[in-house]
Amino acid sequence: MNLRIVHKLSVCGFLAVALLATRQLNAQHLTLEGQTGGFLTPTAYVVESAKGHVFSHPAVGFHFISAKAVIGDFETFSVTEGFANRAEVGYTRSVHQLGNAPVATATNAATSNLWDVNGMNIFHGKVVGIKDGQFGPWTPGIAVGGVVRTGDKFVTGEAGPLAVELYDQYCLQTSACPLMAVPAAKAYTNGDVYISVTKTWAHPPVPFLVNLGWKATNAAIFGIGGQSTRFGGRFYGGLGIPLPIAFGVVAVPSAGFTQEPRTVQGLGPNPPAGIPLVSGRADLPTTLDYAVRVTQREHPHFSFDIGIGQVAGNIGAVTVATGLPAPYPATVNVPVNLEARRVVGMGLSYRY
Repeated sequence: MNLRIVHKLSVCGFLAVALLATRQLNAQHLTLEGQTGGFLTPTAYVVESAKGHVFSHPAVGFHFISAKAVIGDFETFSVTEGFANRAEVGYTRSVHQLGNAPVATATNAATSNLWDVNGMNIFHGKVVGIKDGQFGPWTPGIAVGGVVRTGDKFVTGEAGPLAVELYDQYCLQTSACPLMAVPAAKAYTNGDVYISVTKTWAHPPVPFLVNLGWKATNAAIFGIGGQSTRFGGRFYGGLGIPLPIAFGVVAVPSAGFTQEPRTVQGLGPNPPAGIPLVSGRADLPTTLDYAVRVTQREHPHFSFDIGIGQVAGNIGAVTVATGLPAPYPATVNVPVNLEARRVVGMGLSYRY
């Protein structure tokens, strides 16, 4: 989700400490959606299976995202199983609590209703085609995978009922149209198909883990932002630098990005088909995340993340009836601010 604080490190001190982190650092942490990877994006690694074993010990994960006021808070609970260090499958339940936008900001309080949803189900799978270092020290890992989200009523599902409510409110204030019955929120299914290219370099002068990927998706902000108007390609990536602490434990400052679809169903069409944004569509920026991970350097069993996210602020404006007689304007344009430019998140993973 979008995060907005950039962590700066002293270059000299950064390089001096990084020289000490020269061992292999395996990625076992589960993302927000349950795949092995960073805080948000999947890497070309899977949950580790012991030598000579096909099945891994399962990895479990918990994430908490605080996007109060408009969007609300999220908790995700994940379980993922690996197979022969070549594949993994898993399930995540996303749980949501309503935001607390004050009545004083009436537009934002109404917008918060777009997230009046308990949560959704997330299923994922991944296969590693080429392992990191399989054909030489500079060979990156390459994996393909997919995500399916079911029961997703966020934004698009709730936009229909909210649009009719706003439409009826306008009709009452202006007597310009008949009232309509408010429909029930609709649940959607959406998903991603992706390819990740990942390289861990655990040697001087600077150890690092870099990840780049591309996904075809019809979901905005991992389904939390609703249903995209089309199935399209988006890029993502991230960079982490392992810094040793003590007793085989490392801290990994990292940063990542995920491009978002620029259009969302239900945000843009004229009422009562959707929320009438003045610009004709929602303006969703790239999601950024800045986090620090604490984990074990070799064959990690635990991992802890904490960070800041930059998701979205003003995404457009809606036309609101004033109910005032002439010569006052009948409508005004009111900005829609999701108040999610600084989102706090944490994650915890454990592999048995």
